Amino acid sequence: MDEKILYSVADGLSRVRLRALSTIGLTLSFAILTATAAPSSHPQRNLLGGPPESHQLGKDLPGIQAALLPYGEWTPFPAADDRASWEALDATTVSRLVAAGEEAAAKEWAVLPATVYLDYMRNGDRRSYQVPWSERRNRLIALVLAESAEGKGRFLDPITNGLWLLFEESSWVYPAHIFMQRAGSDLPDINEPIVDLGVGETAALVTWIDYLLGPQLDTVSPMTRKRLTHEVQQRLLEPCLERADFWWMAWDTQGHPINNWNPWIVANWLSSALLIEKDPELRARHVEKAQRVLDQFLNSYPADGGCDEGPSYWGRAGASTFEALDWMHGASGGKISVFDEPLIAGMGRYILTAHVGHEWYMNFADANARTVVDGPLVYRYGKAIDDDELAAFGVWLWQRHQGKAAPPNQSLGRIVPELFLAAEMAKQTATDPLPRDGWLPDLQLMTARDQAGTTDGLYVTAKGGHNDESHNHNDVGSFIAYLDCSPLIIDVGPEYYTAKTFSAQRYEIWTMRSTWHNVPLINGHEQAPGRAFAAGDVQYQADATSASLALDLAAAYPADAGIKSWQRNITLHRGEALSITDNYALSAATNPNEYHYVTNRSVDISRPGRVRLGKSPSAETGRGAELTYDATALEAHVTTMDVTDSRLIDVWGKQIHRIDLVEKTTPLTATRTIRISPAK
Repeated sequence: MDEKILYSVADGLSRVRLRALSTIGLTLSFAILTATAAPSSHPQRNLLGGPPESHQLGKDLPGIQAALLPYGEWTPFPAADDRASWEALDATTVSRLVAAGEEAAAKEWAVLPATVYLDYMRNGDRRSYQVPWSERRNRLIALVLAESAEGKGRFLDPITNGLWLLFEESSWVYPAHIFMQRAGSDLPDINEPIVDLGVGETAALVTWIDYLLGPQLDTVSPMTRKRLTHEVQQRLLEPCLERADFWWMAWDTQGHPINNWNPWIVANWLSSALLIEKDPELRARHVEKAQRVLDQFLNSYPADGGCDEGPSYWGRAGASTFEALDWMHGASGGKISVFDEPLIAGMGRYILTAHVGHEWYMNFADANARTVVDGPLVYRYGKAIDDDELAAFGVWLWQRHQGKAAPPNQSLGRIVPELFLAAEMAKQTATDPLPRDGWLPDLQLMTARDQAGTTDGLYVTAKGGHNDESHNHNDVGSFIAYLDCSPLIIDVGPEYYTAKTFSAQRYEIWTMRSTWHNVPLINGHEQAPGRAFAAGDVQYQADATSASLALDLAAAYPADAGIKSWQRNITLHRGEALSITDNYALSAATNPNEYHYVTNRSVDISRPGRVRLGKSPSAETGRGAELTYDATALEAHVTTMDVTDSRLIDVWGKQIHRIDLVEKTTPLTATRTIRISPAK
């Protein structure tokens, strides 16, 4: 293919073409794609509810009610009284589930005092309450799986105790989210049930328990199921149906970005309503309103299917969207379905684009660099959208984690389908496609590696965008690099969340500031937060020899930085090196510019013009790298940050280093280039 192809994101016809390319995952031999500095607002797609004038509450109820299977006829997976199905599970799985249940039954239930709930309000500590809160639910899941697998009744009393503890909690709302009540941040007001992530997850948990073990629970006490239905109705279903002012419903976001809260809660709302609500009209009303709420999320989503919250949030953004659609599809016998929509396919394939290799994913914003993606869920998604490659990737993910401990805080509605998919997945081909190039034009985000299908060599991901993204960090123009699937130049990611994380003091946190991202400090100024602080003149190019992202960083900095233009070009020269070129023009030079590169590897700056990076501290063997620069213009320093947050220590170790290349003199115009290459 000899000619280069030019697409403009601002052009309507080109946008359709770009969406199709990103959706089906084609690799362009030669392509230049130009994005506007501020991606245009997304259309009101209303994929589920139809045009706004035709989907007001009650308008589509007859059609939805007719489409839904009658109460009790939707069976997404075998209940525990389907002994033939549960006894068909392999013996190793059954033994594992029963052993985990026995361990859970031997423990004391965690106590949740009111003063611990107040810890968040008093000192910003989210974990003192949320950790034991989650422990209660994780234990309950272990007990339910053990009873379902064994079927002898010996776990029913502990399950009843666990359920009763949840019923007796004054609220299922996380302390960090109780501000949504009219009384504000305090102990929960039981007269005003509000709905957050914790409510959705807990309601869905007890609903799935009722689905799996309802008749068996009646043998302990029929009151348990009556209470269960009451609590789900009162805490989740009634507020969701009666209120429209929760910010996550997105009719009035109240300053919050539309994010994973929306599909995460909607998926749990739908499963609970479809399984608990017996009245046919009320079930239809729940589905109809949930569709309109989910439409708000889908209407806001970029056409390229990219998740600006990052891949570790995809499991509760794109994946929860899939779950919500899957519940409606199953409960309607396939009559309610939008799985053929390109947007839904793009949302699923995003997780392929985001994958670096092994457990590493690109981690801009608050995403984790190392994360475990739910393979069976990816497999189900791939099957639903008829994408063999995505389904094969799901099998690959599943195979990597077979026999390993499940990550905490999994949902019962995800765990059980995995058990019954195991035999099917074992017969499928597992593939990690590792595409050579990826480009998400709406997010202005590129990925590139030396060669498709292998993690050997260099990998880079770089971004444009703006500084008001969901879970935003001030990082316009930043990049992340890997060598042989080991981190090389990193994005640190977030520490454990506290009250400060989502407050006006967010950008006082070092991991959120641009000075700890791989972007320049210009005239002593960092980037500023806000939608206006964005990349301009964004261009992407990829061919057989290179891939690059070029953009102007000027608008990402405050006016006091005195920037006329700041052209940055991030280029992977396949099989050779990664280069970053900054070409700038300033109106004044008041402080030396600094070029920052963050790493968790050892750093040696003893030789001017060359920075040596050691092997990855997480790898026993592996190559180091060299960063070269113009020593006549720049001087190298190292700033070391001692890491105290356990979440970051688990990923990066106890120290993170920042290579600071500082200009010896600062002219009004200059071009600076650094190259990063594998050590020889």
